[in-house]
Amino acid sequence: MKPIHLMIGTVSAIAMASAAAAQDADLLVFDYSGYEDPAYHGAYIAAHGDSPTFAFFGDEDEAFQKVVSGFEADITHICAGSVTKWVDSGIVEPWDTSRIDAFAELNTDLTGTSVGGDGGLYFLPIDYGSTAVAYIPSQVPAADVASLNVFKNPAYAGRMTIPDNVDDAYALAYLATGVSDWSTATDAQFEAASNWLRDVHPNLRTYWQDAAELAQLMSSGEILVSWAWNETPPTMREEDREVGFNRETAEGTSLWVCGYVNLKDAPGSEDKAYDYVNAMLAQESVEPLLDAGFGSANTAALNAVVTAEGLVDAGLEPVSVPVLAQLPIPNALREKHNETFELIKAGF
Repeated sequence: MKPIHLMIGTVSAIAMASAAAAQDADLLVFDYSGYEDPAYHGAYIAAHGDSPTFAFFGDEDEAFQKVVSGFEADITHICAGSVTKWVDSGIVEPWDTSRIDAFAELNTDLTGTSVGGDGGLYFLPIDYGSTAVAYIPSQVPAADVASLNVFKNPAYAGRMTIPDNVDDAYALAYLATGVSDWSTATDAQFEAASNWLRDVHPNLRTYWQDAAELAQLMSSGEILVSWAWNETPPTMREEDREVGFNRETAEGTSLWVCGYVNLKDAPGSEDKAYDYVNAMLAQESVEPLLDAGFGSANTAALNAVVTAEGLVDAGLEPVSVPVLAQLPIPNALREKHNETFELIKAGF
């Protein structure tokens, strides 16, 4: 999954950097718009007197192309599904975990195995969320959403939706077909997941594009069941709309995760790069991130700040079912996901 922010489109990263106002010139963070919020990195400002300089991209493919074409930044914020491509390209280097203050407290569901083949940590998780079944309780009994196979239930045909996002779609399909670790998926498991998505496709009204669209579709009653991000239920509840969110479906639930990669031969201050990611993982950043719908990958800080009830409300509570964390996968497998998902959406 990729978090939805105020995306800037295709304006050049350099122009967008100036729009964000150059601040501490010793560190350039290449990011989604919205993450420049000073509340997310208060400890960095306290230490250095200002925020770093930010440049923004519209999506991670754009960010990748800019970096490989010579755009110079120090660290880049991407989601786990893109990591293997960045590592394979040779443009990132491992993080020194001894310099990550909260490394021992990171959520183990989000760290997974190291990426890169030499034991290095190339992807530092920072923020995450959950993807699970959202539904309208007055029209969908809880028993009907006890399994992910609700998406095959003809009773809700034309009243269901899943994200137009390849990672979330395949997370759903792998879970539904008995796989909770997609990093080791076999060809047979990939085919089973793809066939499950093909079976579900005729039942879907649409593939939702962003969380605001989904909230509107569910609030209007057009959609009764969705594979949804955890930010949707709080948004609907704030508007006094009814919604349920089941993370305990029999087959499991999913977590998406985003974080930072450390760009090789970066021109800025390496010390400030570590100060910045440590600030993002600091306890004081937990609440601002949560207000935006993101959990902190620092489990100790998250649990210190947010009550058990608050975690439930945010859709980030511990669960007893399998968890498919959307961690990096081999690039060849992700390309197969991409190609097949596009065909499935087209009806093939």
